[in-house]
Amino acid sequence: MANILENQLVQVLEKQLDEQLDRLDNLDTDDLKAIREQRIKEMKEMNQKKQEWLKNGHGTYSELADEKEFFEISKKSPNIVCHFYRDTTERCRIVDMHLKILAGKHIEAKFCKVNAEKSPFLTQRLRIKIIPTIVLIKDSKTKDFVVGFTDLGNCDDFSTDMLEWRIAQSGAIDYKGDLMIPPDMKKKSFINRVHKTIRGGYDSDDSDIDFDD
Repeated sequence: MANILENQLVQVLEKQLDEQLDRLDNLDTDDLKAIREQRIKEMKEMNQKKQEWLKNGHGTYSELADEKEFFEISKKSPNIVCHFYRDTTERCRIVDMHLKILAGKHIEAKFCKVNAEKSPFLTQRLRIKIIPTIVLIKDSKTKDFVVGFTDLGNCDDFSTDMLEWRIAQSGAIDYKGDLMIPPDMKKKSFINRVHKTIRGGYDSDDSDIDFDD
């Protein structure tokens, strides 16, 4: 029975592939021209987006001067990865190291940091109680929080890839890997806890921040 089902599935896939190849074979000059023009249009639009991102400070990891600047960049950059730190917290320097790398890799998001002690209004508004906390904003909405290092294996020597994977859970950055499996496979014990935290922890309620305040 299993072999029959497998053969049927193979036949369906082969038929779908044959149909796709037939469509490609039957494309005329106008079709190919339309595909090429669409591709060129998409490339131009992406290049324009990249230029706009760079203009708004994407591609670098920077510190915001105050709460006012946070709300200003929130109007320009819908996707933000913001680290709330404190000078006296050693783990914040570990986060800085990784975010500097990721900022250059993911120019689609604005990577920045805010001194929690100098921004009490914003820190209280976002209900930040543990330092470091990374606030993840997608399409101008607070989507998620990376609180301390719990979701990163609860250790100080997590990899940049691990933090990238965790940030990608929010959708704030583009990610080409498998979102279901963390890259640090040696730390399998916390996979389920990470997903549980993402779904049910830390008030991740997709709430809006009023950026006009």
